[in-house]
Amino acid sequence: MTCDEQTFTMKPGEFQALGTGEIAYVKPMTSDDLTTLFPQAPRMRPGLNLWVLLNADGTPIMLSDSRETALANAAEHQLHTVALH
Repeated sequence: MTCDEQTFTMKPGEFQALGTGEIAYVKPMTSDDLTTLFPQAPRMRPGLNLWVLLNADGTPIMLSDSRETALANAAEHQLHTVALH
């Protein structure tokens, strides 16, 4: 680090909001875990493979049985999708 560089500290809430409304990610899940993100969701057959579109802060946006549909929804709302590793 040189003398010209600066370090910025972000508060937890500021860091959590980073990218919200601009960046989203698509995550696979099963119907068994559905109520963790969607508490009001109707009961579904166990073991179904689903895809969830999440805002950068982890807030769920939509649920689908197709990855392509979740990605299309992100594009429709001008959200940039990123991969998680």
